[in-house]
Amino acid sequence: MKIVFAGTPEFAREALAALHAAGHEIALVMTQPDRPAGRGMKLQASPVKQFALDHSIPVAQPHSLKLDGKYPDEALAAQAQLTAIAPDVMVVAAYGLILPAWTLALPQHGCLNIHASLLPRWRGAAPIHRAIEAGDAATGITIMQMDAGLDTGDMLLIEKEAIRPDDVTATLHDRLASLGGRLIVQALERLSLGALPATPQPAEGITYAHKIDKAEAAIDWSLPAEQIARRIRAFDPFPGTTFQLGEDTIKCWAAAVVPASGAPGQILHASGDALVVACGEQALALLSLQRPGGRRQPVREFLQARPVSDTHVRT
Repeated sequence: MKIVFAGTPEFAREALAALHAAGHEIALVMTQPDRPAGRGMKLQASPVKQFALDHSIPVAQPHSLKLDGKYPDEALAAQAQLTAIAPDVMVVAAYGLILPAWTLALPQHGCLNIHASLLPRWRGAAPIHRAIEAGDAATGITIMQMDAGLDTGDMLLIEKEAIRPDDVTATLHDRLASLGGRLIVQALERLSLGALPATPQPAEGITYAHKIDKAEAAIDWSLPAEQIARRIRAFDPFPGTTFQLGEDTIKCWAAAVVPASGAPGQILHASGDALVVACGEQALALLSLQRPGGRRQPVREFLQARPVSDTHVRT
């Protein structure tokens, strides 16, 4: 099948690599424009673009596909390019741009999306983070036929993936990226045989995974310890969770719930391998911390470098 692939981050690169390894004809890769990144803020190609260039696959990077939007010339050029290619299908994975109606209708078999949740739960931008934050026991990958809605299209393939007690977003992301690559290859094989039935999403169980906001990073110690611990795992590696210790903004990367109590934010213990802080319910033993400009450290190393005499931490 002749494929146009649209994606940007590492999650999408895994799917592109799987399609390439399976021998599919990838006529074009679409990815977002290069962005400044790193300490020098130099322009950096996306993981998807890097893979495409390494494998001599043509790349297009329009800022928008909306013909009536801010970049109409780029959208028109993309439309002409896709029309000339006449793809059998477009595969979309974390592309980051809205696909207008003309894009959805252009491929013979439409656009197939690799979504990192068990739809209709966690439609939207941050399904992996929100599944961990909510305490879900499982998530998964849904291969979906795209329509004009936000992750509302018919389901084509779906497979569960357990969320482990120690999962952070980074570890779960990597397993789901691999699963997404495997499932999209299966989906295209079945599609080529005319054996990929579509199932409408249930009307019940719809939730939305809103984009992660940096403002969510600050720990609210009045919340139950278990809820805070899940958010710490969900926000690893981005944006991390923070609290104030004296004048310092400290990042917390790992914590465990302990059966202790006190006023929310009260430091109950601060020596050896333990920095224990009371929460709205129970307490958290903070296990991995990071000072401004420093690296992640086990709490013992942190306390050796920064002894704690404070009685409370703050949001």
